[in-house]
Parts: sequence; structure tokens; C-alpha cells
Amino acid sequence: MEFSHVPVLLNETIEGLNIKENGIYVDGTAGGGGHSAEILKRLTTGRLISIDQDPDAISTLTQRFKNNENSIIVKGNFANMRDLLELRGVGRVDGFLFDIGVSSHQLDTASRGFSFHEDAPLDMRMSQSGVTAEELVNTLPYEELRKIIAEYGEERYASSIAKGIVAQREAAPVTTTLQLAEIVKANVPQKVRRDGHPARKTFQAIRIAVNDELNVLSHGLDDAFALLGKGGRLAVITFHSLEDRIVKQKMAVWCQGCTCPRDFPVCVCGNKPKAKLINKKPVCANETELLQNPRSRSAKLRICEKI
Repeated sequence: MEFSHVPVLLNETIEGLNIKENGIYVDGTAGGGGHSAEILKRLTTGRLISIDQDPDAISTLTQRFKNNENSIIVKGNFANMRDLLELRGVGRVDGFLFDIGVSSHQLDTASRGFSFHEDAPLDMRMSQSGVTAEELVNTLPYEELRKIIAEYGEERYASSIAKGIVAQREAAPVTTTLQLAEIVKANVPQKVRRDGHPARKTFQAIRIAVNDELNVLSHGLDDAFALLGKGGRLAVITFHSLEDRIVKQKMAVWCQGCTCPRDFPVCVCGNKPKAKLINKKPVCANETELLQNPRSRSAKLRICEKI
């Protein structure tokens, strides 16, 4: 199946990157290549390195850009970006793009196990390798499960859901998406079931844990900023508060100047801003995009420029 994904905030992201025709750019989460294609249209002698850990994405990208001399396709996790770029002789970059989270293709392909709407094996691995959601759900101690669901899913009823999972697996392993969804449904109050699907937060939490998404994002942002040249820009699209908080805090630190107490007559810390925000507030989807792509409703784009 071809890796299809509707690029979110496409025009705003491309405009925000301020692409130079001879620049070097990195799409760290290339997916089906929607953002990558628009970057490539603006390059003449420049290069675009499109990175993704999903074999399905790599297959699609390779086919889609096979005749484009400016395109370099790399299979890997953007947390390892520094090494991936160094292997290809790239030391300075003019722009990075990260579109964080699960893709439309991964959600819509039932066999990948990301969705609670269709029955499938509990997988949730973006890279299609490593520990599966099934293994985590059936082996983690209660307290670890509760913590994951509470922190990564921001789920109010994490304790009862984790207890329900543990009780079920003592009788028989939890192996499918619908099994897990039903466990969640049975362990939250009736009123919660009327407010969207009650399994959404739990599935988000387990997916984040399976793919170590928050640590990957933190490391990837640090490496990207270190590799940016002066005037280079970093654009990041996030889809939930945990991701957005990490991006917001990182950019705030890079943009921070003097940290001396206000009553100091002169600066003694010597700290100077390393970046500036292109947009003080995150860019969100407009009404037209929301109608065309409902999944864009939670998207937030933040952009900073290295100075």
C-alpha cells in the first residue's frame, strides 16, 4: 500500500522555512513526501534529505522522487539525525522540518495497530521493528502502565484503566486493538464514553511509549538546532500538548537572552539569544484546511531562526 498522508499546514510551513534555492534542507519525518515535494520544487542546486523510519514511507519516497537529483532519501529515526547526516557529508543545514506524530497512512492501515476503530494486532511501531504495544501492555507492571497512561495520555482514569488491563491479561493476553479499546471503555465512567472514543488517550499514551516519541523529539530538536547554520530555520508541527510543550520550551531557551536578576545593574551572565521566533504564537489550521482535513484541528506550527 502506498504511503499516503495529507500534509498539514503545508503553505504556512513552506513559507516559514524561507527556502533558498541552493540551500540544504532536512525533512526529518518525511512520510509520504507532501512537505518534501514542496521543498524540492523550490530548489535548483540545493539538496533535500528526507528521513523516515517507516519502511512503507521509504518505499513511497524512493519511488516518488527517483528522478529528482536534489533528493536524498534516508531510512532512520531523526533522533539519530546527526550521524545520518554526517554519513552523507552534511554538516550545516539551512532548514529543518519535523511533522511529529502518527501519519494518516499509519492510522488508516488497520494492520499497523494504531487505530481503535478496527480490529488488528496491537502493534503501533512506526519503524515496524522493536517492542510492540502488545508486549508493553502484557508485560509492564501496573504502576508503569498507570504512569504511561496518566502522563503520555493525560488520562484522568489511568488507574482504573491500568487495573482493567492487568486483570484482563491475568485471564488471557491482550492481543488486539479492539480488546484494548473495550478494556478502556469498561473502566471509565459512562459520561466519558459520550465525549468521543474513551480509548483515544490510552492509545496515544501506549503509542508514545512504544516509539519513545518524547525523548526522540527532544534529542532531534537539540541536534537540529546544533546543525542549523546562521539564518537557518527550524519548523515543527505538533498534534498534542506534550509535544508542543517540548518544542515551546526548547525554543524559549534558545531565544532567551540575559538571565540575571532584574535588580542587577549590569549583565554578568553573558547569555545572548541564539534564536528568534518567527511567529510568537503557534500557527494553526485555517477554516478551509479544517474542512478539508479534520485531522489538522489540533496541529500547531512553531518556527524559529538561528541568529
